[in-house]
Amino acid sequence: MKIFWFIPTHGDSRYLGTTKGARQVDHAYMKQIAVAADHLGYEGVLIPTGRSCEDPWIVAASLIDATQHLKFLVALRPGVTTPALTARMAATFDRLSHGRVLLNLVTGGDEYELRGDGVYEDHQTRYETANEYVKIWREILTRSHTGESFTFKGKRLQVDDAKLLYPPVQKPYPPLWFGGSSDVAIDLAAEQVDTYLTWGEPPAAVAEKIAVVAAKAAQKGRRLNYGIRLHVIVRESNEEAWAAANRLIQHIDDATIAAAQKKFARMDSIGQQRMAALHGGKRDQLEVSPNLWAGIGLVRGGAGTALVGDPETVAARIQEYADLGIETFIFSGYPHLEESIRFAELVFPLLPLETRNKLQRDHLSGPYGEIIANDYSPADATKRPLREAI
Repeated sequence: MKIFWFIPTHGDSRYLGTTKGARQVDHAYMKQIAVAADHLGYEGVLIPTGRSCEDPWIVAASLIDATQHLKFLVALRPGVTTPALTARMAATFDRLSHGRVLLNLVTGGDEYELRGDGVYEDHQTRYETANEYVKIWREILTRSHTGESFTFKGKRLQVDDAKLLYPPVQKPYPPLWFGGSSDVAIDLAAEQVDTYLTWGEPPAAVAEKIAVVAAKAAQKGRRLNYGIRLHVIVRESNEEAWAAANRLIQHIDDATIAAAQKKFARMDSIGQQRMAALHGGKRDQLEVSPNLWAGIGLVRGGAGTALVGDPETVAARIQEYADLGIETFIFSGYPHLEESIRFAELVFPLLPLETRNKLQRDHLSGPYGEIIANDYSPADATKRPLREAI
């Protein structure tokens, strides 16, 4: 089990759909989140991509020196960049970070936004391009370890004598991640990627999706890893957690929800359509599965569901997904800095032993918690009457 967090390069707030409680997302703030995640023991961070976000590669590169162990999951964008260029970018990032880059293949889901980036392909054609793009990208990186060049002539893309002089640290190439729910997306995943990602749908839907992907991968003699992207709202009690969930969307009005859903409806992303179908743009039935809440998806594109509950409940729901074959969990919460700490403090101790041990970094010796009366640690104080300790 690997636990990731999220760098909110598209904005952060205590409440959705309003400027109330919003905060400035600048480099200092993103650095705070990255350092917190690194210190707390998260495996890595996902950095989003798209017109609404800061550029993920520049953000990630700026955080290399601020962190020691944290991995960065950044986007490959077929059609926006060339495979040879991103092969060099990936290798350079991997070398400078000592093997801490992961790549997230993003084919896009909003044709209007893609046209703004100069991409005029429809859904089917984008996946044809992505398939050739990944083949070129992987071969250039793989052959860099032996100094070979690579020539490819496809329907959409071609390269002649493509060569990379500085190979990546990770062999044969930095791991490739991808999420997509359409038939062509699943075909691409089965043939090309290392980790298949899904958004936080109910466990039964996730199980069905994994079964389809795994079967198609097996036909090609491959076995994939699986990950899930979820938000999380965890508090010391279930009542507090559900109250926090309701507060998160308390300033959103119906007009804002309708405008957001209209925008999402024009996208050709099957995954986005599945997210929208969970709530139908309505507030009255947002718990779409036990402790799985779809309120975030009322106004946020992409991942729109959150696990809600006390630490034990959230840990149990995580285990349900793990039992389906999910190995990597990418979480986030509003605001992202405070929630990264809260989730680590409350839920990390309840995760499976192997993961728990991995999350515990080397630490200095000494007591934990605030020293009582300048003399006793909290643990010492519990061994005697409090008035005696004080």
